[in-house]
Amino acid sequence: MKYVSTRNQSPAVGLSQAIAAGLAPDGGLYVPESLPEKRQLRAGATLAESAAALLRPFFQGDGLEGDLDAICREAFDFDAPLKQLGTPNDHVLELFHGPTAAFKDFGARFLASALNRLRKERERPLTIVVATSGDTGAAVAAAFHRQPGLRVVVLYPDGRVSPRQAHQLGCFGDNVVALRVAGSFDDCQALAKRALNDTGLQAKAPLSSANSISLGRLLPQMGYYAHASLQHWEQYGKPLNFVIPTGNLGNGLAAVLARSLGAPIERIMFSTNANRVLPEFFAGGDYVPKNSVATIANAMDVGAPSNFERLRWLYREDDPALRDAFVTISVDDETIRRTIQQRHQRFGEIFCPHTATAVHMLKQLRGEGESGDWAVVATAHPAKFESVVEPLLGRSLEVPPALAELLARPASAEPIEPDYDALSRCLMA
Repeated sequence: MKYVSTRNQSPAVGLSQAIAAGLAPDGGLYVPESLPEKRQLRAGATLAESAAALLRPFFQGDGLEGDLDAICREAFDFDAPLKQLGTPNDHVLELFHGPTAAFKDFGARFLASALNRLRKERERPLTIVVATSGDTGAAVAAAFHRQPGLRVVVLYPDGRVSPRQAHQLGCFGDNVVALRVAGSFDDCQALAKRALNDTGLQAKAPLSSANSISLGRLLPQMGYYAHASLQHWEQYGKPLNFVIPTGNLGNGLAAVLARSLGAPIERIMFSTNANRVLPEFFAGGDYVPKNSVATIANAMDVGAPSNFERLRWLYREDDPALRDAFVTISVDDETIRRTIQQRHQRFGEIFCPHTATAVHMLKQLRGEGESGDWAVVATAHPAKFESVVEPLLGRSLEVPPALAELLARPASAEPIEPDYDALSRCLMA
């Protein structure tokens, strides 16, 4: 299978080349020339087996094809359980059982495993540049830590991630450099994209991406949606609907792709925080990127969702059809806090602020008479956001062992202005 840019100004490439490059030369995002036909998926497989079965046509004819099963076993070696919630026919897909307690562990580990196998094809070390609004950077740092021939430079908005997220970002050292940027996530993302498009810099210091703009991050995330929906179909004989918290839209897009390849998924909804670019588009407005707004659901503080470009490609630039296909709502901080508090008081459930936006949206859908079986997607462990969650619960949260181990390490990050020259110097160092 070949991959092309969403902007149609770059030549088609193989999967390995698309993964290694991250961003297409014309600034677009790599997508398959056409989507594979629906797959014959089976329930009862392991999570790794479900992911491999779904991904196989994307790897066809590529040098990594023979490694796909092993890559999936390395990336999907922890659970993504689908659990019943306190309300009937409502479930939660927990994606936070990895080493950094966030859903991004799956994609980051898959990408690291793939790039590690491509190491022999590189003449020089590769630097992974990643902009993060909270969780991506730690997942990438953990996945690439001490990997030979690979360096990671993480950019995050200083003061706009939770204290525990910031600690995770700076606690690795070795081949991982954390930069705290005096700006927003949008500033970080713009700097990262500019570096990836800088041919002069690339000639001196080869770069790639580990944000959800990378196919190596995006494609594997289809695996847990397929696995959960197949489990549910086997148990109940009904398709599963999802409400997915979204910032850069990669996780949501992965569910859309899994459905298109035959996973028994029916409807897909997106919840966001006070950053309203996507809700305004799906409500009928133009797609207009804006400066991001800081919220307590900081990992979704995105004013220009990168994967919207891929979603438009999938719908052939037909905005009316795209708007008809999805519903997206914006949830403010006060409602997030109230949702966390009320669900704990009533059902003993505990959610991170991002997951709470999806829980609120599902409650709203049920109030409007929405039927069927639904799952909210839990994107991060609530203990990563103790400064928000613990005051609402009136008690402390137990920290998962893997997260506790990272928090016990010393951490540091270098301050940097949102200035491209400053980033270039760091990347050349």
